[in-house]
Amino acid sequence: MMKKLIHVLLCLLISTGVAIAQNTRVTGTVISEEDGEPVIGATVTVKGTATGSITGLNGQFELDVPAAASMLVISYVGMLSQEVAVQSSLRVVLKPATQHLGEVVVTALGISRDRKTLGYAVQQIGGEEVNTMKTNNFATALSGKVSGLQIKNTTNFGGSVNVLIRGASSLTQNNQALFVVDGVPIDNSNVNNLSQRNGEIGYDYGNTASDINPNDIESVSILKGAAATALYGSRAGSGVILITTKKGGGASKKPVVRLSSNVTLSSIDMKTMPEYQKEYGAGYGQYYDSPDGFFDYADINNDGEMDLLVPYYEDASRGGKLDGKLVYQWDSFYPTSPNYGNKTPYVASPNGPEYFFQTGVSLTNSIDVSGGSDVSSYRFAYTNLDQTGTMPNSSIKRNSAGFSGSYDILKNLKISSSVNYIHTSALGRPSTGYKDNVMSMFRQWYQANVDIKQMEAVYKSSKENATWNRVSWDDSSPAYWDNPYWSRYENYETHRLAFFLQITVCINGIT
Repeated sequence: MMKKLIHVLLCLLISTGVAIAQNTRVTGTVISEEDGEPVIGATVTVKGTATGSITGLNGQFELDVPAAASMLVISYVGMLSQEVAVQSSLRVVLKPATQHLGEVVVTALGISRDRKTLGYAVQQIGGEEVNTMKTNNFATALSGKVSGLQIKNTTNFGGSVNVLIRGASSLTQNNQALFVVDGVPIDNSNVNNLSQRNGEIGYDYGNTASDINPNDIESVSILKGAAATALYGSRAGSGVILITTKKGGGASKKPVVRLSSNVTLSSIDMKTMPEYQKEYGAGYGQYYDSPDGFFDYADINNDGEMDLLVPYYEDASRGGKLDGKLVYQWDSFYPTSPNYGNKTPYVASPNGPEYFFQTGVSLTNSIDVSGGSDVSSYRFAYTNLDQTGTMPNSSIKRNSAGFSGSYDILKNLKISSSVNYIHTSALGRPSTGYKDNVMSMFRQWYQANVDIKQMEAVYKSSKENATWNRVSWDDSSPAYWDNPYWSRYENYETHRLAFFLQITVCINGIT
């Protein structure tokens, strides 16, 4: 019996040893080939499985790998994925995902250089890469295409985009990259007023980069090192987004005409909307005059009996149960409402705030004509953008026209010029503040018994601010919140902006 027990224990110990031996502890570091810096947040996974890890602030990782596994996959946005054999210690160098034609890139002042000869980091992508997916702001298309580039999009309709290269470099100064279009610097700073930036009443008017026409872009170079930005001064301390626009060319005297059209549809993501409960209605609890404490109490129709009234002035749904009892609700006191003067069942609204939004449509039409000869080139381009947002009464219209031409006067004397005109008009940009933002109402302050389609109908029939949030049954002034349709159609923002861009003269390629 003792021998059998010892035999069983030995088997268990051997099995435990085998189980322990099945995993291999792998540690390693992931760095960027481009600048030799650690890659933070790179994904390290066992090939063919979901087992993995993420690199830390110094680019290092640790991972327990099953004995049967032989390969690891290391990946990062904007870099080429790499497979490596499992070893106890690894050093992985990731290469940029973008390819450079002949390794020739455009650097400061539009000068083309061999990438290998540069003493600083530069990455270039073609114009087709930022123009494949049509967006209102071309800067958003750079996301995920350039290593070390951070795109922070506010997602507001026609809103601004912050572009950071290798993160923030200053706690007090502007960290935005400097945009340079055909040698002309463009400040992409956020110029919205202080109230808007502090989260108070205001609108996000976007920034300069949003007006650059993606159809005109030939290439985009990202200059990351201090040496690369020296020619542009201190404004380029956070890096440069260098944009080269398309030019005419070719020996054919016949002009080439290109037409393009694009339609994009947009809608709200229902996953970002709150989930509304359907059990309780207006109020904060049993604090009111009715016998049960959940409603106001008054003789509205002068029949000698007290009536139940919804506490209209409250902007929360912690009140009485939505059990179908007849009560005077907000729309009982507007003459244009079909429920005027009547009690209605106290139930959850079938049409919540999600029905306030619409499908956004963006239509872009472009034409460009280009040509040239042995000694000259020209290009004319026009783009029209017509976009409607997901909120009612919101639109952006933009017309962009540009001309560029060059002529070789002598063998070593070339004159080139370009003119760009952009006109943007916007209607109904959404407020980004707290007190005047309909999203603040929908996400935090609302009554589950209020029907959004009923509010739309009452507004459209009267054009008045028929709010659900009245001060009282005999005072229609808004306690806190307006009718959202009145806000969108009667109290909206509008603006127009037009400006010209550069004229340049070049001799031997030097501006």
